[in-house]
Amino acid sequence: MESYEPERLSSAQLAAMRRSLTSGRGALTRRSLLRASGMGALALGGMATLGACGIPPAKRADAGMASDDHSAKEKEVTFSNWTEYMDVSEDEKGRPTLEAFTKRTGIRVKYTEDINDNVEFFGKIKPQLAAGQNTGRDLICVTDWLAARIIRLGWAQKLDPSNLPHAFANVSAQFRTPDWDPGRAYSYPWTGIPTVIAYNVKATGGRKVDSVTQLLDDPKLKGRVSFLSEMRDTIGMTLLDQGKDPGKFTDTDFDGAIGRLQKAVDKKQIRRFTGNDYTADLSKGDIAACVGWAGDIIQLQADNPDIRFAIPAAGYITSSDNLLVPAQARHKTNAEKLIDYYYEPPVAAQLAAYINYVCPVDGVRDQLAKIDESMASNTLILPDKEMAAKSRSFRSLSTKEETAYEEKFAKLIGA
Repeated sequence: MESYEPERLSSAQLAAMRRSLTSGRGALTRRSLLRASGMGALALGGMATLGACGIPPAKRADAGMASDDHSAKEKEVTFSNWTEYMDVSEDEKGRPTLEAFTKRTGIRVKYTEDINDNVEFFGKIKPQLAAGQNTGRDLICVTDWLAARIIRLGWAQKLDPSNLPHAFANVSAQFRTPDWDPGRAYSYPWTGIPTVIAYNVKATGGRKVDSVTQLLDDPKLKGRVSFLSEMRDTIGMTLLDQGKDPGKFTDTDFDGAIGRLQKAVDKKQIRRFTGNDYTADLSKGDIAACVGWAGDIIQLQADNPDIRFAIPAAGYITSSDNLLVPAQARHKTNAEKLIDYYYEPPVAAQLAAYINYVCPVDGVRDQLAKIDESMASNTLILPDKEMAAKSRSFRSLSTKEETAYEEKFAKLIGA
């Protein structure tokens, strides 16, 4: 467990976070193309919090310890999540799966959509966690890099497997052993977020685009290719194309990926590096092919039959949003019961049918087919075995590595 010390973010790290907030994954919604980002000023304030010295100079010795669990006497759980990341009834007045959980268990769920981006949210809860105080939340949902940081700092409670029989049995193999939480001792995935190749078949003249090599070298695509301004996605996909494992790469490997992309920039093969704003250009055909996020592609396909996706033979990057119980949470057992509930296949299918992201729960296909057959056969929601086997995760980075890599990537994309 690492001790907590105040850290100033480098200019490259701050720039990367700003990109994420304004146009990257931090700006994605769950069912629409834009994740709620109307709290821009607050989000930037969150970054200031991350980089400032106003946090206690060291983590309290008891900050990572669990508080007394009041679950037995207080039948409640407070759950903080992203906007539009939970199923809603047709009249938009209820949340069917949460209501069914309460009816079954008697545990009332205080559900709050108060996560607009990882940086802003971490800035909000970090002072309390560092001081060993209850954040007022029993369950939170954060992206893998932040989940890793919270666990390293000792600010997440270790989960009790006896309260998680469905989760332990049903978590998909591709999500079971992240390097930052082997065996899922502290977290369980809420959804997976694949990075794939997308193309407009009309703009490509009917040709399939299915590799990073093709994006970087095909002269027929020159000037009509885009990559993502999120370092882990673009570099991860390029590493895979070069035969390198994004989970084990070296500095030399990283520099090789940067060099490969730089050549494509120099010869004007790559039009630009984008956040989620690539979607409009792809739909219009101004961008013929790109590296993009699966959630976007599902949404685009609903309106444009020319939008296709491909999984490279070399593999693809998948990140995840994850459920954790913060240190000092009052209702740990109740939170674990809620996690486990969403790993029951009928419940997981109902959730997946609404949010349209990769479901991390095995055994949901038949249940999802009862709701929508097309979703059950969509590998961007339920990857088949062949696709799941190609999924790779970008390894955890030290602060030193992240600073160095973001500086090199910022230079590449002209940020």
